[in-house]
Amino acid sequence: MSRRLADVARKVGVSEATVSRVLNGKPGVAASTRDAVLTALDVLGYERPTKLRGERARLVGLVMPELQNPIFPALAEAIGGGLAQNGFTPVLCIQTAGGITETDYVELLLHQQVSGIVFAGGAYAQADASHEHYARLVELQLPTVLINAPIDGLGFATVSCDDAMSMEQAFGHLVQLGHRRIGILLGPPDHIPSQRKHRAAIAMAARHGIDLDDGLVVHSLYSLESGQAQAAKLLAAGATGIVCASDPMALGAVRAVKRAGLRVPEDVSVIGYDDSALMNCTEPPLTTVRQPIESMGKMVIELLMRQMSSERAIGDEVLFAPELVVRASTGPAPRA
Repeated sequence: MSRRLADVARKVGVSEATVSRVLNGKPGVAASTRDAVLTALDVLGYERPTKLRGERARLVGLVMPELQNPIFPALAEAIGGGLAQNGFTPVLCIQTAGGITETDYVELLLHQQVSGIVFAGGAYAQADASHEHYARLVELQLPTVLINAPIDGLGFATVSCDDAMSMEQAFGHLVQLGHRRIGILLGPPDHIPSQRKHRAAIAMAARHGIDLDDGLVVHSLYSLESGQAQAAKLLAAGATGIVCASDPMALGAVRAVKRAGLRVPEDVSVIGYDDSALMNCTEPPLTTVRQPIESMGKMVIELLMRQMSSERAIGDEVLFAPELVVRASTGPAPRA
């Protein structure tokens, strides 16, 4: 007990006597100090006293599939900053192969009495994955926000970048440059944002009278290595332009082009997605479709706070417009 008092007091910057008053429900402690002590308990992994367990901790789970893709640290920074401004502490949960599952993380966060959860990529974005743990959050009416993919039937608040518009911008850019053999490098087949991009690519091809045959659409993991392997198939199919579902996949496509003895963009143009960190420093600098991360992060916080202040569920999907950022990885289609 004395160690817990000392640890919490040191974390908050108050006396052990103040911590003791909070834990025993005594008066005479400012509300802000009381909240800080309870949050420190949660952060340090100490259980709250039984009479305080019914109260939500000022913690918010932030569940992400990885940190290797630069877009996820950018999201974590934007959302974490917004949470801090509202007096909440983010609990970052990163999924790893063979490690703690998303379902396990949900159980852990519920045990910590979090005030809400933000999911930035996960099983909800895969149509064929199990969504049972999300149904539990609905049952508990825990404030929850998803990023970049809704779950039909569960009514979660969702903040998304418009996948259809992003494909229209990228595909249209290549058409304007004279490309007719345009390859599409997407995520897994059951990935909802990739499904949206795929439908938009089919519509764009039909609009411009371009043949988008099966050989020009491939699926990949969201990594440079997988992107490189799948992009090689698009090159074999004669693609002169490649639209990718992420920046790491696009960098893999650039590598595949170079490994094939071709040049970017003289022989093959490549477009990424996200405009994540350092994409203007690659060789060549990457043309990509930018997600408005800061604006999306602010909306995530707004939707989360609205749920915390009201028992009414918020099930809308808020779409943000992407922006095509043209750099040096795209150019006119090569002459036949």
